[in-house]
Amino acid sequence: MPLGLIALAIGGFGIGLTEFVIMGLLPEVAADFQVSEAAAGWLITGYALSVVVGAMVLTAAVTRFSRKHVLVALMVLFIAGNLLSALAPDYGTMMIGRIIAALCHGAFFGIGSVVAASLVAPHKKAGAIAIMFTGLTAANVLGVPFGTLLGQGYGWRSTFWAITLIGLVALVGLVTLVPNIGRPSASAGGLLGELRAFRSGQVWLSILVTVFGFGGMFGAFTYIAFTLTEVSGFASSTVPWLLVLFGGGMFLGNILGGKAADRSIDRTLIVILAGLAVVLVFFALTAQSPVATIVSLFLMGAFGFATVSGLQLRVMKYASAAPTLASSANIGAFNLGNALGAWIGGLTISAGLGYTSSIWAGVGMTLAALTVIVVAESTARARRVPVATNSTAAMTA
Repeated sequence: MPLGLIALAIGGFGIGLTEFVIMGLLPEVAADFQVSEAAAGWLITGYALSVVVGAMVLTAAVTRFSRKHVLVALMVLFIAGNLLSALAPDYGTMMIGRIIAALCHGAFFGIGSVVAASLVAPHKKAGAIAIMFTGLTAANVLGVPFGTLLGQGYGWRSTFWAITLIGLVALVGLVTLVPNIGRPSASAGGLLGELRAFRSGQVWLSILVTVFGFGGMFGAFTYIAFTLTEVSGFASSTVPWLLVLFGGGMFLGNILGGKAADRSIDRTLIVILAGLAVVLVFFALTAQSPVATIVSLFLMGAFGFATVSGLQLRVMKYASAAPTLASSANIGAFNLGNALGAWIGGLTISAGLGYTSSIWAGVGMTLAALTVIVVAESTARARRVPVATNSTAAMTA
């Protein structure tokens, strides 16, 4: 395994920890800055929105530069944002620190996906992308619980100091372990060339699958604490450990999904999305059973995150001449899906349909993603067949 993938995974671990650990520290942050928990929650929303902006704007601004140098610069930005958060004297400064750290998120994973794929043989590209995203899944499995415990025991700022240190380790790894693969090829045409990739209908279909597919999982996951305590009957003290179980499913699904996507991207996505829909239906119907809930939680994480490397590689495949901006746009699509799924799930709960209604909303979004990928695969196959038929006819003549 190329050592550069380890550096990318460490960077992914730090970024994932920055995004998710704040959820467990909101009470401490709100108390320190003397703001409501709702206001503290904007530190999460502001981060998510900044990810979408950074994924497009920052990537567009650096398309002509060496990808390794860009990754190094993005990690410096990440370190600066978390350092500012650790030192923040007030809520406004904390928000600025969160925004700065978030701006690098989409661009790092987008450009990092292109770099990871370039480090291995063509038949191992999805697996390489999955290794990079292993850092993100590990952040959920290990980083968030221990980061929360650290913040609760030694103050929330200690967690951001720890994240800053992780950023420094990742920076050293990027500088020393990631080879300089040079600037994007001249044939990519710079920013205009990157934008031309969006003329492909398959690129847009891939992004749409990402929005609906990830939105389906997060529509169910956003309100999972309420489902676990109010429907399944678990004590609130067990929720963090149940989320570790969910993270374990994410970790396993990410690895296995990457290996499967290296054999067939579209077939893998179709099978996984169909499996996720079945798991969510099972979860919604059996949420009153603690045992069934535990099984559903693990499988939801596994099937939900098994799509990631395949979705990322599919966008890069159909934007192969200039994949950087399209790859980063797909990272933004993951976050857009998160926000959309949470919003739709919240609407169903607000309508008085119960906490399992958000899971049913996730089923609907997952089925929408499944429909889009089936249409996309059929369209792509139909365009390939005439070419093969014409070639055969020419050889026969």
